[in-house]
Amino acid sequence: MNDLIRKGYIGNPSQLVTLRRIVSDEGKSKGCGIIEAETANGLRVDILADAGLDIGHARYKGMPVSWMSKNGYDGPAAISPYETEFVNTFPGGLLYTCGLRSAGPANRDGGEWHPLHGRYHSLPAERISAELKDDEIIIKGVVRETALFGHCLEVKREIRMPVFGSSISVKDVITNMSPKDEEIMTIYHCNFGYPLLSENARLILPQDRDTIPRTDFARTALGRECGFDKPIDGEEERVFFQIMKSEFCARLENRSVKTAMTITWSGDTLPILSQWRSMGSGDYVLGLEPTNCYIMGRHDERENGTLRILPAYESVTHEVTISFETVE
Repeated sequence: MNDLIRKGYIGNPSQLVTLRRIVSDEGKSKGCGIIEAETANGLRVDILADAGLDIGHARYKGMPVSWMSKNGYDGPAAISPYETEFVNTFPGGLLYTCGLRSAGPANRDGGEWHPLHGRYHSLPAERISAELKDDEIIIKGVVRETALFGHCLEVKREIRMPVFGSSISVKDVITNMSPKDEEIMTIYHCNFGYPLLSENARLILPQDRDTIPRTDFARTALGRECGFDKPIDGEEERVFFQIMKSEFCARLENRSVKTAMTITWSGDTLPILSQWRSMGSGDYVLGLEPTNCYIMGRHDERENGTLRILPAYESVTHEVTISFETVE
């Protein structure tokens, strides 16, 4: 960027890059802080400051690539103790983080209530910074999930976008700030929709993997989980757990719109890919969700022996990168 300024091609970085803070002024999201970021290669995203620095709308070279639910953006602290309220507020978006202490169904564990998919997305970030540095857009912030006499989890989130690229990387360092070991569950709920997702799209997964359907209905689509249908009225969702053996990546290609997406993640800390395939009319979405659990909720995950422990004062690092490219 500075080299282009020195050579006289540009006089202002904003000619090539967008990085600005705005506040939504209407609808359910009124009052929400949004960081708009766009690279010189055409990747544009909304970073949601009041939702744990999750990522909302995303476009690549002008084309929508993320999925947004019927609800649209939710307002600050849009979370409810009621078991089914999630379906009335869940916005979708390129990244919706679930956790940190429960993910999956609402459940009661040891007398403590956990809402569906946890509380992370309802937590505003603090100590936020957004800057252009060394040809990168860098956004940082801290998110804390805490309770009086209870847990204290801190997430340092760092988002990076190369100025001349079309990728976005999220790195979370989750630290247990209490003297007691804490059980954690985390899902990086990445959502892709039309026109990137259509009957012309194809999901490409590593061959060396095990595929576990979550339900009997999902089992009926074994062998065709990497293909997609036209929207179907009333179609039930399907979820598959993809257990990768060595490569932790997935690729969604749609040559009819000349676009492909590749997602990679830290398989040492996020060993499972949950594949959410909803072909229902109006709820047409592919979710690719790197996770450290089987999304059963804290109580059932404990019963299953798959609830992960973060020892007192220790940290775990999760990383997810989503890249877009033009294909012929």
